[in-house]
Amino acid sequence: MKIGQIIKALSGFYYVKYENEIYQTRARGNFRKKGISPLVGDFVQFQIENQTDGYILNIEERKNAIVRPAVANVDRVIVVMSAVEPNYSLNLIDKFLVNVESYHIEPVLLITKKDLADEALINKIESDLAYYKKIGYEVHFVSNEERQHLQSLVKGITVLAGQSGVGKSSFINAMIPGTDLNTGVISNALNRGKHTTRHVELIPVNEHYIADTPGFSSLELTEVDKYSLKNCFPEFRQNETHCKFRECLHINEPKCEIKRLVESGEILKSRYEHYQQMFTTIENTKERY
Repeated sequence: MKIGQIIKALSGFYYVKYENEIYQTRARGNFRKKGISPLVGDFVQFQIENQTDGYILNIEERKNAIVRPAVANVDRVIVVMSAVEPNYSLNLIDKFLVNVESYHIEPVLLITKKDLADEALINKIESDLAYYKKIGYEVHFVSNEERQHLQSLVKGITVLAGQSGVGKSSFINAMIPGTDLNTGVISNALNRGKHTTRHVELIPVNEHYIADTPGFSSLELTEVDKYSLKNCFPEFRQNETHCKFRECLHINEPKCEIKRLVESGEILKSRYEHYQQMFTTIENTKERY
């Protein structure tokens, strides 16, 4: 029995890397009975007859597992947002960041297509994201010509997240010579790309991996409840000890430090408004079910 790492899942097969060799395996039937599926990124115990005939026997303990896309043991998520086509949106950025924070994974913000935006828009985006840098997020801007210089952003297992059409697959193609991932065109009617990536695969970048994942244009806060949502905003975590009530949700409570900081301009107003919107959505969703 050997222990390796799943680097690709496709059509019921799991491709396990062990000592620089790749083995094609299937999961034993008992996983299905238990309702467990191996994920790309999992460390697994497996046995092999030969390189194309092996079985996964057990999954080692995970440090995390993202549901959508299905990847385990993620070290950081690069949230990719384009300046244009599809249009830049602080609301979407905050939804992506909250999702990443809910898994206790380090997020990085990457704005693509800066060479396609006019100067006024770039100035606005830079002004907005100066706040995100201030609260501790790593922020990068990149034009189409500069993508290959961003290999240093990939650490451990890194996942790209973002709407379809923001340039995730073309970003990987430019960054890693020799890859040829499918890229899609923007659907003008919907202002979002077609789903072009068919499976999850870990692509080596130096000593690390980047996962190419299906693009999507909406985010559902399935992993967060209304009590834990505030913990996904680092500036709330840093200041809420000054709220009057220890379990303050920063919605209707008196003497709330977070609301005071919003009023004084120390917390970005749009961040707080997006928090309120997400809180209401979660509350309404939970009531419905």
